[in-house]
Amino acid sequence: MFNSLVSFIREQYHSDGFIPLHAPVFTGRERDYVTDTIESTFVSSVGAYVDRFEHDIATYTASPRAIATVNGTAALHIALKLAGVEPGDLVITQPLTFVATCNAIAYCGAEPVFVDVDRQTLGLSPVALEAWLTENARVDDYGICRSTLDGKVVRACIPMHTFGHPAELDKLLDVCARWKLALVEDAAESLGSFYKGRHTGTIGLLGTLSFNGNKIITTGGGGMILANQELGNRAKHLTTTAKQPHPYEYVHDELGYNYRLPNINAALGCAQLERLEAFIVKKRELASRYAEYFDGSELEFVREPINCRSNYWLNAVICTDREQRDALLKTTNNNGIMTRPIWALMNRLPIYANSRKGALNNAEWLEARVVNLPSSVLP
Repeated sequence: MFNSLVSFIREQYHSDGFIPLHAPVFTGRERDYVTDTIESTFVSSVGAYVDRFEHDIATYTASPRAIATVNGTAALHIALKLAGVEPGDLVITQPLTFVATCNAIAYCGAEPVFVDVDRQTLGLSPVALEAWLTENARVDDYGICRSTLDGKVVRACIPMHTFGHPAELDKLLDVCARWKLALVEDAAESLGSFYKGRHTGTIGLLGTLSFNGNKIITTGGGGMILANQELGNRAKHLTTTAKQPHPYEYVHDELGYNYRLPNINAALGCAQLERLEAFIVKKRELASRYAEYFDGSELEFVREPINCRSNYWLNAVICTDREQRDALLKTTNNNGIMTRPIWALMNRLPIYANSRKGALNNAEWLEARVVNLPSSVLP
């Protein structure tokens, strides 16, 4: 049924061999920078490249501060702590996400609350967020949002920019402001994506990025916290074991975390970042070709939201039903082309099965239909 799609994808990548979902591309100065790091002997958490990588990401995203971490989950963990999330709190997020979003909440001793997504953005729905809060929460006399069920504090909200497509941030911010919630953006997948001219991850109180091997640029493993100056200073302190500056003494003034990105990984990231805009041009070209291919077909290609620029990290199509989805997955994978279904909803995982949730109609509908297509940078 999908043999023509197999041929189309092979044409785009000029390959008769295995085609992965998203492979890293090293066409710049990666080898030079990594070799320079090795020769300097500064391969761990101190060095010129990790400082430069933070500066370059802050400049690119127009964020006041950028703090490098070992991975995106660590970045989100610290961002939530900086947003005031404490053990026993509730944090609202979407069920249609990678498990790291929820794990970071759990690391804080907090509980995720699952609210539905929009079909258009695949991100957290401001309408569903407002509806859940109206039904299940109240703002007390001290300006704290609490669950009407048991009085637990509803502390924060985490939208995730799915596949690089920005969520409806203006409306989400409005809801969060009225309900006294901190908005923390999980922008792990959206480096290079802009919402109404502003980079994702810079619009909420804090944002986080990921540089895992399958992201649009990679440091092998790595993440970044985007923050204002004050929170950025706190993030730097917490992610470097809470060590006070001193020429030789070891003074740690609070519980800290060994989350600093190694210099050798940052070297790779500096070289990758130099190629980011070129990567985005080619990825958007691929997305345009997919959109043209699926135009008029039963399958709906997922396009960037209005007034946004998406990096099209992973291209996706929406099938008519689960049967058609499974047929697409089987045909492509049997022919050496990696495609993947969207994640199972987080509330279906045993660790989060008892979490609070609203009606998840859109998330369940998308879960049964969405397929990711090969999305590596075009050769």
